[in-house]
Amino acid sequence: MTRRAPRALRTLILATTLALAGCAIQPVAVDVVAPKAGEFTVLKARAIDPALEERILALDPERVSGRDVAEVLSKGPAPQIMLVHGGIFPVHLAMTSFGVFLSEMGYPDAKIREPRWGEWSYTPYSSTARLAGILAWHYEQDGMRPMIVGHSQGGLYTVKILKELAGVYTPTVAVWDPIADRAEPRTTVVDPLTAKERPVVGLSASYASALGAGGWALVLPNQWDDFASLRRIPDTVEEFTGYFIELDLFALSFPGNPLDVPYVGNGRANVRNVTLPAAYNHVFVPVTHELAANPQVRAWLNDYVPGRTPEPSDAVEATVGALLWAADVWHSIKKAWVLEGQRLIRARRAALGGAAKAGG
Repeated sequence: MTRRAPRALRTLILATTLALAGCAIQPVAVDVVAPKAGEFTVLKARAIDPALEERILALDPERVSGRDVAEVLSKGPAPQIMLVHGGIFPVHLAMTSFGVFLSEMGYPDAKIREPRWGEWSYTPYSSTARLAGILAWHYEQDGMRPMIVGHSQGGLYTVKILKELAGVYTPTVAVWDPIADRAEPRTTVVDPLTAKERPVVGLSASYASALGAGGWALVLPNQWDDFASLRRIPDTVEEFTGYFIELDLFALSFPGNPLDVPYVGNGRANVRNVTLPAAYNHVFVPVTHELAANPQVRAWLNDYVPGRTPEPSDAVEATVGALLWAADVWHSIKKAWVLEGQRLIRARRAALGGAAKAGG
């Protein structure tokens, strides 16, 4: 990636606008259910074909092929993914590009875009309580723990959302209806897997990641409370990955900086730290929408497992750009997609017995 930011930014705006011109932004149709405590409303409403259930249960979450996505996962339920973009206009286009990339790779776009307006990502100038409340709403509707992917200041917000869910800032968090875009008069949800009422605080995400979080964004008022604890991940996420660019002046990531510390878990969260090549540009890493169009690159992305690096025999596109980040995030998303689907199916079978097996 070039480091001539002004020219590259103009290129980003033009290329992204032209490439995504056919992706009209419009509200997302959502089949809303009204869960009731003591009743497995969601498990009954989200019936899955028994044969498809067996295929999902048979998947290895660490090795999910493109064929698995196309023929199995894409035909079943999927968790909501919340993308949170950086704060400087028009860097949101970079996360729009990544949302389109996920869709092109086979993830249902209705489970990425926010439902009210159909935008691909959320702004970090919203409140973290609102975003945490939206995630709680989606969990109550889907029965699958959501995912969060943040870029730059959006990466800072990803960590703050997890802290909201952990009750770090306030003891309660209101459920937020993303369709009406308003808080509901409640701070609890009916857990779709147990049919029991529980607080929003304590809910968790299945996967979250932060790319290039830190640096100059920390001087902004909406980040002042996180200087000391930015890299401490609470137990409100199953798997978290922090991405650093080896030389990133935006995030102040560079050798010898004592403040540029790795992410660590406060408890049971599985936390990884991944360093990306210094050639990556902080602003443009999420610009990935064209990667899925090349069959060889697409195969590389689907075959990727953490730790694999591009080799000379790979396609040229596999050795440049942001491929490693896209591949690593896509691997984690596929893994969480499988695990949440399996968790949902097992809970449904346990709760509904024979009716679940018959798809009833």
